[in-house]
Amino acid sequence: MTPTYVRIVQFIVAIGISLAAGWIGSFFTMPAIPTWYAGLTMPGFSPPAWVFGPVWTVLYILMGIALYLVWSKGWGHKNAHVATAIFGVQLVLNVLWSFVFFGMQAPFFAFIVILFLWIAILMMIVAFDRVSVPAAILLVPYFLWVSFAAYLNYGIYVLNP
Repeated sequence: MTPTYVRIVQFIVAIGISLAAGWIGSFFTMPAIPTWYAGLTMPGFSPPAWVFGPVWTVLYILMGIALYLVWSKGWGHKNAHVATAIFGVQLVLNVLWSFVFFGMQAPFFAFIVILFLWIAILMMIVAFDRVSVPAAILLVPYFLWVSFAAYLNYGIYVLNP
């Protein structure tokens, strides 16, 4: 049995890793919101810009908790390594999307990245399910939000040639 203090550190690190991705992505996102993003024509059902920060924060925390649940099963679990690797790939794609969409201001290429991210999230949910069903369930809101974000990304690409 893993000591309590180790589990607490694992929990904090897992959430910290996820939040760090959001923090890195924000370097590209924040400067572009009042300038480039504010001037774009938005597709229908676009939420106000202020909604994205709180939603993403919650999603990163849920991702971190899911990662912790997989990590807490131990590296001896036959599927934990694969699940964690897929988590890492999708996290890189998550940050890459922020860079491409906001940093490069390239909605078309960002749409391609978000499609890969969407696939990676699906793969992650399947991989996490093999280790921890609650961890997989915690990722469903992330999958749904990225699906909505893909719709917005595509709409922005179409409406802003």
